[in-house]
Amino acid sequence: MNRTWKVACTAVALAVSASLHAAVLPEHQSNSAWFTDAQAKLSTKLQTNNQFKAKNVILFVGDGMGISTLTSARIHKGQLAGNPGEEGYLSFESFPHTALVKTYNVDAQTPDSAGTMTAMMSGLKTDVGVIGVDEDIERGNCSTVAGNEVITALELAEIKGLSTGIISTARITHATPAATYAKSADRNWEDISDMPEAAVTAGCSDIADQLVNFETYLEARYTGVDVDGIDVAMGGGRRHFLPKDAAFNSPDAVSDVEGDRTDERDLTAEWQTMYENGVYVYDQAGFDAIDTESVERVFGLFNESHMQYEADRGNDIAGEPSIAEMTETAINILDNNENGFFLMVESGRIDHAHHAGNAAGALTDTLAFEEAVMAAVENTDPSETLILVTADHGHVFTIAGYPKRGNPILGKVVNVGSDDAATAADGTPYTTLGYTNGLGFRNLGDETDSDATYALENAAGRVDITNIDTTTPGYHQEALIPLSSETHSGEDIALHAKGPGSQLAQGVIEQNVVFHLINQALGLVNE
Repeated sequence: MNRTWKVACTAVALAVSASLHAAVLPEHQSNSAWFTDAQAKLSTKLQTNNQFKAKNVILFVGDGMGISTLTSARIHKGQLAGNPGEEGYLSFESFPHTALVKTYNVDAQTPDSAGTMTAMMSGLKTDVGVIGVDEDIERGNCSTVAGNEVITALELAEIKGLSTGIISTARITHATPAATYAKSADRNWEDISDMPEAAVTAGCSDIADQLVNFETYLEARYTGVDVDGIDVAMGGGRRHFLPKDAAFNSPDAVSDVEGDRTDERDLTAEWQTMYENGVYVYDQAGFDAIDTESVERVFGLFNESHMQYEADRGNDIAGEPSIAEMTETAINILDNNENGFFLMVESGRIDHAHHAGNAAGALTDTLAFEEAVMAAVENTDPSETLILVTADHGHVFTIAGYPKRGNPILGKVVNVGSDDAATAADGTPYTTLGYTNGLGFRNLGDETDSDATYALENAAGRVDITNIDTTTPGYHQEALIPLSSETHSGEDIALHAKGPGSQLAQGVIEQNVVFHLINQALGLVNE
């Protein structure tokens, strides 16, 4: 048999085999909900359009939202709705395109938020702890900043004439939001009181100052550039914008002296003077009064430090908007610009709850983050808006044991075929969720502030939880290695994409590729 004939016969045999396979597929298999659901999802993806250019881009960053957090939150969401949980999806997990993202920094196997967000914003990786600069920087050395600054997607969007916005449930000067607009040799230089005298003398500016004077700094760096400044900035961190003087306290100040600044500057007043058409708000009432059709820009600082955890938001003195409310309001302001917009939305408190070893808090904030993504989907045109949902890194957060289907994700492990909690070799039960390191076990009951753990001594190691309800908001999972705070992890995280250009989110990518996806969609850099 010659080779051509052999190949032809093989092809016919394969076709016949495939036909026979399809013909004999059992009806109970082809009619299975699992089977038909998967088939329908694939068909939807095959119908995705091939448009690559977008008018708007929204980048969502769930800080610390690793794969295990997504899985746990997905199950938790389903169980809150009365379902087993495993079969469900977070809204953005149904986006048509997904990639895995490598998160390491230039000098670190396990990264921090400063280096990871700088990568996503600038298109190149850099070191741990530095913002808006490349790897040639020396952390903490002001003199190494000049000449090593990088331009960000937000800055390029400003230059192109797009509207821009930043939202975070952390301090707006914290690493992730700061990496959209600031250049700093140290992520901790949030206001002048955080800076060493040598850095101040050398002429480096604190991060809060760089936010308020963003327009001035950007125009000074690039000759001929004329921008109108960031249109929407909302988050926490008032203390970094106010003088260290009780006379400047906000009505919902927690500290006796709310402000930290030692240069006597009130940056909120400076911003208001600079932008007479702008609105500065600090509480829920001020936020609710924003007229998105007429206001040109908004500066919102809703807490002295980070905004409240979602579970604890009702306890805020003057009230705080949710991340979904901030997202919807920002979009309704930014889309008044016919040229389009770029918006970054960070859920910073997912990360903080994990650092505190409190899975309930992290999952609650993840579900609030999901609502923000849905607010964006519902308030934008899918044919002109690229939505990217990702994280900056993960945490040492695990889903372990062999719990049966539908077992409470925050509960103790109950094995398949049993109604009783499984026990470890030491004879005591254990939870499905846990942490490799951190402060360890807490049984704080209905406490919704994850940070309450820091007032207590380290309790890492095994504890007999036989008579403890592990599903309460204040339960903090056991941890193996005692540390003052749980740490980040080094594994890949997910990127989910929807809209024009989302087709390029595929495979395993370096984190700095996120910038290039944004650039491809908006055409920010002339090539």
